[in-house]
Amino acid sequence: MNKIAGLFVVISSLMTAQQQMSLLDCENAFQTNNLQLLAEQYNINMADADILQAKIWELPQLSGYINAYNPEDKRAFNVSKAKGAEVTQLIYMGGKKKNEIAFAKSNKELAQLQFSQLLVELKTQLHTTYYNLYYEQLKLDNTNKQLVYMNDLLSAYKVQSAKGNVSLKDEVRLQSIVIQLNNDKIGINKNILEFEQNLKVLTGVTEDIEPQLSESEAKEVLAAQPFGDEVELKRKAVENNADYLYNLKLIDNSKLYSQWQKSLNVPDLNVGAQWDQNSGTFRNEVNLMVGIPLPLWKSNQGNIEKANYAIKQNQKNAEYQKLNLETKVQSAYKTWKGQYDQLAEIKTTDLNNLELVYNGMLKNFRNGNVSLIEFTDFMESYRQTALQIYDMKNEIIQSAEQLNQLVQTKIFY
Repeated sequence: MNKIAGLFVVISSLMTAQQQMSLLDCENAFQTNNLQLLAEQYNINMADADILQAKIWELPQLSGYINAYNPEDKRAFNVSKAKGAEVTQLIYMGGKKKNEIAFAKSNKELAQLQFSQLLVELKTQLHTTYYNLYYEQLKLDNTNKQLVYMNDLLSAYKVQSAKGNVSLKDEVRLQSIVIQLNNDKIGINKNILEFEQNLKVLTGVTEDIEPQLSESEAKEVLAAQPFGDEVELKRKAVENNADYLYNLKLIDNSKLYSQWQKSLNVPDLNVGAQWDQNSGTFRNEVNLMVGIPLPLWKSNQGNIEKANYAIKQNQKNAEYQKLNLETKVQSAYKTWKGQYDQLAEIKTTDLNNLELVYNGMLKNFRNGNVSLIEFTDFMESYRQTALQIYDMKNEIIQSAEQLNQLVQTKIFY
């Protein structure tokens, strides 16, 4: 029986096992498995297919005729004396095919920029979720540590309260702290489940992911600062942000479309050869055929005007996107700087002192050197401070990731 029970314990532990992964491991899994990224890649493939299609000419047209009724000989379907055939080919004029191909190639460049932007956005989601999970797990560990002690203390007070050695008020005071800690734990666990789910979707890894990040590595990430000031970051963002570059490329794309529409006003040629058995000037004559529409009016003028308006619209959109991007970079930088400076004011010695005081309070309370009121007041303050410090560190990294997403080039060194 003991062996069977042990086997169940092993199986249970395997089923609930977590996979430790570094951020680089998660990025590699993301590049390979992310379904959104893989689906977006097909837009580039479809753009390649559009380029191929744009290069294809219209098929030659083959037509023919036979006699239906010969009134002289009063014969129907007198094929032996009257029949003919012709072959025609549409010849594009005015650079139509060249312009159509150029427009299709421009569409591919747009698809590539859309893919780049999606890659950046999803990668940012991956990073922010990874660090969110890391700090939520630290908060959970800290909360569990406090709960272990406070639950033991509450159990002891319940026994003494039942005996009348301590007041019920003291028991309730401890109970309120335990309830608050359990409430914190519920919220933290809810966040952890959400972040684990998001990581699974982003990486395609079905197991729960446990961030493999040492304390020294986390400190290095927190200590990193962007290279350059606000002005430099704006300049880099304008040069590298795929979403803004997409809007710039839309201007070129609409100009190519307008050029293509203008070329459609140029009449095309229909060139062909005709063979006629008996109804022409000569028997079995072969004729050269040339056909062209009469350009009495511009048949595509409406589409040309529409394309010109699209150019102006895309120019205004690009101006807006540039202003919006620069404003976002400015705001993100100020947010990061404010949070970074705020955490910098809290020295490492201050954090160490907080833990020293915490351990000292536990020891002194056990020894009866601290009253219950002093102890519970400190525990409530410590609980809030510990959570706030983890949130402060996490928010710095989140702000840095937002800057990275906007600038889209290496800025933290």
